[in-house]
Amino acid sequence: MHARRGRTGGPRRTRALVVLTLLASTLAACGGDEGASRPTLNWYNFPDDSGALQKAADRCSRASGGRYRISYDKLPRAADGQRQQLVRRLAAEDDSLDILGLDVTWAAEFAEARWIREWTGEPKRRATEGTLRVPLQTATWKGRLYAVPYNTNTQLLWYREDLVPTPPKTWSEMLTMSRSLARQGRPHYVEIQGAQYEGLTVWFNSLINSAGGTILDPSATRPSLGPPAVRAASIMRELANSPAADPSLPNQMEDQNRLAMESGVAAFELNYPFVYPSMKTNNPRLFENFRWAPYPRVDADRPARPTIGGIDLAVSAYSRHPDLAFEAALCLRNRENQLTAALEGGLPPTLRALYDEPAFMKEYPFSEEVLSALESASVRPLTPAYQNVSIAVSHTLSPPSEIDPGSAVDTIGEQIDQALRSEGVIP
Repeated sequence: MHARRGRTGGPRRTRALVVLTLLASTLAACGGDEGASRPTLNWYNFPDDSGALQKAADRCSRASGGRYRISYDKLPRAADGQRQQLVRRLAAEDDSLDILGLDVTWAAEFAEARWIREWTGEPKRRATEGTLRVPLQTATWKGRLYAVPYNTNTQLLWYREDLVPTPPKTWSEMLTMSRSLARQGRPHYVEIQGAQYEGLTVWFNSLINSAGGTILDPSATRPSLGPPAVRAASIMRELANSPAADPSLPNQMEDQNRLAMESGVAAFELNYPFVYPSMKTNNPRLFENFRWAPYPRVDADRPARPTIGGIDLAVSAYSRHPDLAFEAALCLRNRENQLTAALEGGLPPTLRALYDEPAFMKEYPFSEEVLSALESASVRPLTPAYQNVSIAVSHTLSPPSEIDPGSAVDTIGEQIDQALRSEGVIP
């Protein structure tokens, strides 16, 4: 071996190859393998067809100055599927998750499981500065901030001005108007979410909070309910057994409500702002009389407290780049990206200042009503057992026409108490 290498000039050639190999390695480290020097932060969020989320990821990647890039990874469309995927991967301590788009009901559960990091110091200050108070509640557990509100949402009362010149202020007034329209043979349905799913829980939660009560006590350790809950269940039953009820009420979700309103059979609709551009596109004739008003009150002298929705951004406890993930999350929900999400994706912002932004006000002529609703809104029960609480409510109150208010509230209370003590077996 040595003799042959000596005859062909082996030692010099070997030294040259070593030098070339080291040079190639150095060049690769400087730019040939970009991922080695610029981490990829994986942002898991709901699938967005508008392109607003991808734009945010691209903007923040550029704004990082080459320190990281954000990969927008789409979760399943259904909220249950989104939660299931995140829970499974976090339970397995998957370190490829960095930024998590959480439904507003998940922060307590994920924080209690120690799957997400607490926001402290300067990131917390930036996360809370200028952010609406009620959305921040959804990201807080036991007095600590575990996420930053990315967007929010709230329902308004949508109605046809050609049928109802002056919108009702209370549920009682709305049902009275519906009955009057029915007697005249005119469109009269009140479109609302009556299927056995989260939307039914939201309806109940909005009513009980508007009646001055809550589903859980302040410590989230036991059910509260009481007379406000009976009042809420009574309103649901009254609507379901009146001419206001769409025959499809027990199967209706938000999109079915939208389609029914666009078809011309309804006078009222309780739904989110996405119905406005949809009506404009799908039924321009009805759009001419399509108006909005605050969510109906339970009592004339007590403000309505509709339940908010939205997405909060959290940093995974298993992220390999937590400091960068906090920074990136703040960028993703900054003023520019929230405005884009509002204008292109129809997602109301959580930054108070954007409600005075001319571009937003033009696109959202109902921005004043949305802001007012958000400032007095309610949140769903903050508890790690929320999924069980929601199922207890929606299963007991379905179908709405068969609700026995007193009995239903007792059943909900018993099932929630069992769920909070981890005794109930909830599907």
